Amino acid sequence: MNIAVLIKQTIDMDQLKTNENGEPILDNLPLKLDILSKNAIEAAVQLKEKYGGEITGISFGTDKTTSAIKEAYAMGVDTGVILKGYKKSNPHVTANVIYEYIKDKNFDIIILGNQSSDSYSGILAPVLSEKMKIPLLSNAIGIEIADKNVKATLELEEYNVIQTQAMPVVISVAQEINNPRLPNVMQIMKAGKKEIKIIDANPNYSDSPNVISNTAPKSERKRIIFENTDDGVAEISRLLRGASR
Repeated sequence: MNIAVLIKQTIDMDQLKTNENGEPILDNLPLKLDILSKNAIEAAVQLKEKYGGEITGISFGTDKTTSAIKEAYAMGVDTGVILKGYKKSNPHVTANVIYEYIKDKNFDIIILGNQSSDSYSGILAPVLSEKMKIPLLSNAIGIEIADKNVKATLELEEYNVIQTQAMPVVISVAQEINNPRLPNVMQIMKAGKKEIKIIDANPNYSDSPNVISNTAPKSERKRIIFENTDDGVAEISRLLRGASR
């Protein structure tokens, strides 16, 4: 079985700060492997462990994306590919770049997170499915293989459904599908020595929308100070009860 797992590297949102105008400060922010990419990698590795096969990790990124691929190696990915040329978030551009690379590779399963922690657009999986002209199993929380068919449990708002599709398929996974493994020291060291294939993608951003502004909403704290502890506790309790109604 030939599995592709799509990997995204994002900024560390926990360390994101804004300036006095509410604009995000992006300079020198640390990068990390997106949490839902970890779920996708774990799902792919579990399939390989149970059914056999090879996993190719693919990321549309930059020279800095090597750290994400190395982490994917440590988790169990066999081959890592960086499609170089990422400049800004545009799911349609990303889908075009990835499609051009994978269209002739005969992958049985293409796995990715159902969204990413920086944009939460959820667009990539359906766009890629449409371009490939293959079925999409969306928001999967369970995956099984039988012959050349994929049976997936899909999470909806009020209930789950079980759907079966013949390979090849695109599968977007929800975070609830698994708990990504933590590689040990030996796996991390071994991953650092593996080769990463870097390909110039030369993406076309000409049709990308221009972002006019990107600002955080302003929030002012009331800064209420209670000199008397008992009065403060009682007032806070009252306010919390009122807010919960």
